Amino acid sequence: MRIGANPWPDGDAPVIFLLDARGSFDRRLLEGSIAAHSTPGRAGEIVALDLRDDRKSLLLQELVAAITRHPEATVAPLRLCWTRPDGVASKGPKLTDIFSSGDGSPPRWLARTIAWRHPDRLHLTLGEPGSLVALGERFQSKSDLAPNTAIEPFAVFIARQAAIVMDIAERQLIGGRYKVPRYVRQSIRNSRSFKAELVKIATDSGKPIKAVKAEAKEYLREMISIPTRFWLDVWAKLCNLGLGLGYDKTLQYDAQDLERVRQIVRHYPSALLWTHKTYIDGFVVPKILFDNDFPMPHFFGGANLNIPVLGFLLRRAGAIFIRRSFQDNEIYKLSLKQYIGYLMEKRFPMTWSFEGTRSRLGKLMPPKYGLLKYVLEGAHHAGAQDIHIIPVSVSYDLVRDAEEYAREQAGVPKAPESVGWLVSYLRSLARPMGRIHVDFGEPVKLDQAPLPDDLLAISKIAFQVAVEANRVTPATFPAVVSASLLGAFPRALTETEVIREVSDITQWATSRGFRLSPDFKATFADDMPALLGNMINEGIITRFDGGPETVYGIAEGQAAIASFYRNTIVHFFLHRAVAELALLAVAEETSEVPRIERFWSEVRELRDLFKFEFFYPETREFEAQIDEELNREAPGWRALLEADADYARTLFNALSPKVGHFTLMIFAEAYSIGADILMRFGEEPGFDEETFISRCMSYGKQAYLQRRISSEASIGKLLFANAWKMLASRHLIDSGEGRGAQAEALNQVIRRLEVIRALSIAQRGAGTLRDAAREAL
Repeated sequence: MRIGANPWPDGDAPVIFLLDARGSFDRRLLEGSIAAHSTPGRAGEIVALDLRDDRKSLLLQELVAAITRHPEATVAPLRLCWTRPDGVASKGPKLTDIFSSGDGSPPRWLARTIAWRHPDRLHLTLGEPGSLVALGERFQSKSDLAPNTAIEPFAVFIARQAAIVMDIAERQLIGGRYKVPRYVRQSIRNSRSFKAELVKIATDSGKPIKAVKAEAKEYLREMISIPTRFWLDVWAKLCNLGLGLGYDKTLQYDAQDLERVRQIVRHYPSALLWTHKTYIDGFVVPKILFDNDFPMPHFFGGANLNIPVLGFLLRRAGAIFIRRSFQDNEIYKLSLKQYIGYLMEKRFPMTWSFEGTRSRLGKLMPPKYGLLKYVLEGAHHAGAQDIHIIPVSVSYDLVRDAEEYAREQAGVPKAPESVGWLVSYLRSLARPMGRIHVDFGEPVKLDQAPLPDDLLAISKIAFQVAVEANRVTPATFPAVVSASLLGAFPRALTETEVIREVSDITQWATSRGFRLSPDFKATFADDMPALLGNMINEGIITRFDGGPETVYGIAEGQAAIASFYRNTIVHFFLHRAVAELALLAVAEETSEVPRIERFWSEVRELRDLFKFEFFYPETREFEAQIDEELNREAPGWRALLEADADYARTLFNALSPKVGHFTLMIFAEAYSIGADILMRFGEEPGFDEETFISRCMSYGKQAYLQRRISSEASIGKLLFANAWKMLASRHLIDSGEGRGAQAEALNQVIRRLEVIRALSIAQRGAGTLRDAAREAL
């Protein structure tokens, strides 16, 4: 047993040994250590308490008596710490661990036997000692009570501080992943500001203060999580199991990036906001933090999840249960603000999906402000400073949910969530799906939280998080291959053409500093069958090797699923795609307006047209990105464009690879369908968004059968919902004027995208008679 350290603090002041002892075995060992190192003539008293469970009432009579007898004493907290020899952090808890306490120590009746058989598991934990004088000053500053007149509250304060410093010392043995908040409910209820605001609510509402306090107590009990060492182990094990069913067990991330995040979490109030592609996203951040000995993050869940068994586990894993609606409940709002503010102030990280729902199209969904607003409101209430909000991009080679999304967007009702559905979903995860990639963006830093009613500031923060999450999202091999094959769809490409397309795109992306997944190594061309194996097995792409050359293409009916993967990276190509369209527009049109002005006018029009699809940087920054992109291809392009009437087409033809067709086609085609539907039916009585989307879905299927749109990926409820938003933003829903012009403008965009597509194929030297006929026409 490693309990040979001297527990007596330096100096000659009397010592009150505060023992955190669960039973007689703990107490005998701790008292033996004290006696073995005692100094003749130095006074020492022993007080034993059970400080492990925050919910238990403390029996403080002995501590009060010791404080009274020795007002100048030093308090020395002591505890026995049990470690596990089997590396629970990597292997997970065992079934027998459920019989132990939540702190990892064995049952009392087994403690003596285990200590005898495995003495290396037992350690003496020495909490940092503190003098009663110093502790009294801290107590008075926090409570505004004098220690000598409020002796029992002072004793409670001492006991809680002792538990905290012992936890800190114990984490040197068991790891930082087990850092959990202690005495949260008690600290909040004893807060002077909280009590004062409860009094104000009671006064304003006319309720008795006793009833208001009781209500607040119940809300705090309902929302406050109670994580423990054992249940954090269980939660980490479940995260490992969920992610390991079909994905590589090792997450892909940059170790240096993670260390940067560690320093942020350690020193600042922080939150980690992750992208949301699948049901299992919520496992990723806890797993990566647990595996790397971070404090486990608190996460949010609806109060409807606080049900038997599930609620028990999640609460002990760090879940904060929040009611769906509480805007008119001032006591609940105050309790939530106080709790979140407490966690921020004490540097306990929080995590949630800033999109609020899974992305059905692959690209980022518009952020939901609810949780961000609650957290920032809590931080503002606590006066937190230097808040760091860390964007986390969670990417997958393949996503099981993409099949469900494609069906939903095609109009198939979403399957109800049930036990049977859950079993089926878990089974579906057992098929190989490649790797999970985790990337951390630069934090959005706030000197202090904005005012609670400053919704503009909150929306800007959410927008910054989204832009940064997009920036650090890596291009995965399935995403790049999907983009390449969709660019040629419904044609297939030879293996050589696929390799060239992928090489061109990745070289372009690398030169612009975009992130790539580890699959893009120099020898990736030699591993094509293996790299594409999962996509072929899932039926997303098809491989035919019965002819002279092996060819790959999007499988029948799989364009929408392939589009999901392509959409995860389209934001990389957005500025170049807009530049291609703008150059082609300038090349085709004659006008007295200077060509450079026409170019930027077209850029702004396209930016506005697709503003509901993408997270653009500010207008000037976006235009600077386009200027930089074209200067890479043709230095001095502005002057050349003004000087030469044919230069727009010359520059356009020279751009390679061309990306506009696979970046913007589905959005332009969906919007064109919407514009046509609005022209035909917009004047009907009761024509609303729901009717619009329903008509678009039917018309989209007709258009695909007539091959007036490139693929079924252009048919989707979310695409048509954004088409409605675009038309509404241009005041075309309530007024028929301008509808025809908008429809024609969209037709021109689609025609130009077809030109880009045809030239992309021609640049590969893979044109067909159909391409030649189209070019002639």
